[in-house]
Amino acid sequence: MKAYRLRNIGFSLLCVAGVASAQQLPVAYPANGQDANQQQTDKSACMSWAQTNAPAQATPPPQTGPAVGGGQRVGGAMRGAAAGAVIGGVANDNAGHGAAVGAAAGVVAGGVRAREQRREQNAASAAAQNQNTANLAQAYGACMKGKGYTVN
Repeated sequence: MKAYRLRNIGFSLLCVAGVASAQQLPVAYPANGQDANQQQTDKSACMSWAQTNAPAQATPPPQTGPAVGGGQRVGGAMRGAAAGAVIGGVANDNAGHGAAVGAAAGVVAGGVRAREQRREQNAASAAAQNQNTANLAQAYGACMKGKGYTVN
């Protein structure tokens, strides 16, 4: 369980680092004697072209706040109550107490599932944003090369 959680956290950090490093556009140097006005015109035109032509995936906004989930806590409570009732009934003839204990444990387990799901969704969103930014940078660089610039 801890290894799985650490892997998710590591992947999330990797995605965030990737987004931060990929957000810069490539640097374009004039190779054909373009003056400052021409450079500004070309940069603006290439950025506009890249924004309309680079492939992009829809990225949902990252989820923040408490992880209430899509019913994971309620589902966990129901499963825990059912299991607790059976165990409580068999172990000490008190199914009601077993159900209450099981429901409480199920709510906690459902919260854990909700948080893990939120982390996974945020990591996927960050990875898609990273890819979108890389696609934009690649399209911008290709346009600038086409206009006679050296691109790094």
